[in-house]
Amino acid sequence: MELRTLASFVAVATAASVSGAARQLHITQPALSRQIHQLERELAVDLFTRGGGRLALSAAGRQFLPLAREVLKRAADAERAAATIAAGRLEQVTIAAPTTTLTDVIAPFVATFGPADPVPNVLDTTGQPVAAALHLGADLVVTTEPPPDTLAHTAVAVLPVWAYVPPDHRWHASQQVDVEELVTETVIALSPAFKARDILDHALERAGVTAHRLIECTNPQVAQALAAAGRGVAVVTDDPRFDLCGIRLRQNGEALRIHLHATWDTGHHAHALLGELAQRLREFCVERYGPQTLPDPGGRLSPPRPGRGSPQPDAVAPGRSGP
Repeated sequence: MELRTLASFVAVATAASVSGAARQLHITQPALSRQIHQLERELAVDLFTRGGGRLALSAAGRQFLPLAREVLKRAADAERAAATIAAGRLEQVTIAAPTTTLTDVIAPFVATFGPADPVPNVLDTTGQPVAAALHLGADLVVTTEPPPDTLAHTAVAVLPVWAYVPPDHRWHASQQVDVEELVTETVIALSPAFKARDILDHALERAGVTAHRLIECTNPQVAQALAAAGRGVAVVTDDPRFDLCGIRLRQNGEALRIHLHATWDTGHHAHALLGELAQRLREFCVERYGPQTLPDPGGRLSPPRPGRGSPQPDAVAPGRSGP
């Protein structure tokens, strides 16, 4: 069964006339009649009733018509999709990232997409490696781990790890706090699946100190809610919530920070477009959080700008920090 034959059948059924359909298809009437008879032989049913000079769909033809139209539509969709793929374009794009990055970076970034951009979809890959995210169907993976050299990748942003406290806390006006001082408080930390927890654990180990009072959370927003309720100091990379004050965490004089990388398969048909999308994401982070989020050539966090004396000394806009 050929698509051309199905198209001929649909044309005849729509025009209710072989001659009318032949004019529409720019073929001769005998040639069109032969196509219809051939289709009926292949299907072993009569698609039309013929008599008295009139042509009408049979019961079988009425049932087959919507199926034929659907096949033709799917074929046309497939041709358009193939053309899009061949041109290195995307009609849809799936962006994978950890929970915090999805909430604070990817969702606002997606809000900037226009009609010419691919339709976005997101995938939460907290605790999963890049390879797993790609296997799940992600086109672009934003990760907090250095991507393997076998994949295309670009540095997106370097963002701080924050200690969040309520406005009445003794640190509320502090510019920064060392991890050695952090452990004098109850620490509200995320589960080990989160990069913020991994960074905190390594900093405590290097400093040779232990958080003896620790509350573990599986959700960064709940961690901030607990801090707002006075249960301790939340250590996360999220944007602030609940009117909390953000303070940079340090260890041995260096700010704790998280690196965001965008990575994608070098063999992806839209390799160039994904590279452009990653660059747009990098520029978006600068616009949202400020130029200090740009990784310098050594991959380090750019020096902070002079503080405002606010609870978030290096944040680039009121109420914003970084995931």
